[in-house]
Amino acid sequence: MNKFRFWLRRTTQFVAALAVASAALPAFAQAQTVNAYSIWPENWARPMFEEFEKATGIKVNFVRFSSGEALARVIAEKNNPRVDVLFGGPVETFAAGISEGVFEPYKPPSFGKLPERFRHADGQWVAIADDPLVFMTNNKFLKENNLQPPASWNDLLHPAYKNMLQMADARTSGTAVTRIFSILEVNGRDENKAFAYMKQLRPNVQLYTKSGGGGTLPVGLGQAGGGIFFIVDALDTKAKGYDVSVSFPKEGIGTAAEAIALLKGAKNPEAGKKLIDWASSPAMQNHFAKYKINFVPAHPDVQLEPSLAAVLQGTKIFPIDAAYAGANRKRVVDRWIAEVLNP
Repeated sequence: MNKFRFWLRRTTQFVAALAVASAALPAFAQAQTVNAYSIWPENWARPMFEEFEKATGIKVNFVRFSSGEALARVIAEKNNPRVDVLFGGPVETFAAGISEGVFEPYKPPSFGKLPERFRHADGQWVAIADDPLVFMTNNKFLKENNLQPPASWNDLLHPAYKNMLQMADARTSGTAVTRIFSILEVNGRDENKAFAYMKQLRPNVQLYTKSGGGGTLPVGLGQAGGGIFFIVDALDTKAKGYDVSVSFPKEGIGTAAEAIALLKGAKNPEAGKKLIDWASSPAMQNHFAKYKINFVPAHPDVQLEPSLAAVLQGTKIFPIDAAYAGANRKRVVDRWIAEVLNP
């Protein structure tokens, strides 16, 4: 009987210990996972997240949304966030999120090495890349219309482009917001002049696409003559073999820092911080060249890939003022909808 009682007691202890260990497993698994909304398309985000998992053992579960959609979601979910990190996308999207109180300040180890425009002073976001806008045109279209690649904003007003341009919709796309603020900058932030230009351009736009790169394939196929895109999208189109030209306006064009931020109330904050540490450092940004992703690295220790440097040589590119864009984003986009998209 004593042996039986001893066996029963030990068995009970083992079962109890197993129950405790089993209860701990989900918490451990959760600690090894980070959830993100990615504004970068899947074909760029996925290899970065896979490299992060190889380096750290932490798996990234992510869903891809355009900038406007991702911003709307993190604002709507701010009292019970579904993700830990907002990954990628133009910095003016993050600037707009700050005023909504959706981010938790965090300064990764790379913070001090990043140039000022690549980091929010309080650590609300940090940059992981830079992404200039460009003009991209179909070479067959140019030849048929006896045109050179556009070298001025006014070149896009040429009658040959009537109903032949595609570019992003500012209701959903951060690319479009960067485009609008670029036009504001080249017009000295004179909104009436900038909007007069956009109204002139409107008849030449056949479609405003949901995402920033949505018009690249139609331009590549010749269904559209040209458009305004981020360089990462345009050079990807060219690399796929489409006969297109990439050019820059002489008046200048904007570039947007691509950012990352921790969500306030994140369920996995420590894993989220590790992703921010990694993404804001050479550990991730050295992979841009490996995967032929034509972002300009934000970290000063990462060299610009030579072919990308050659494309950018001699161009007039200016950074979008994140604070100005963030403070005026909603008002300017609302005006664009009322006066340009649906006059």
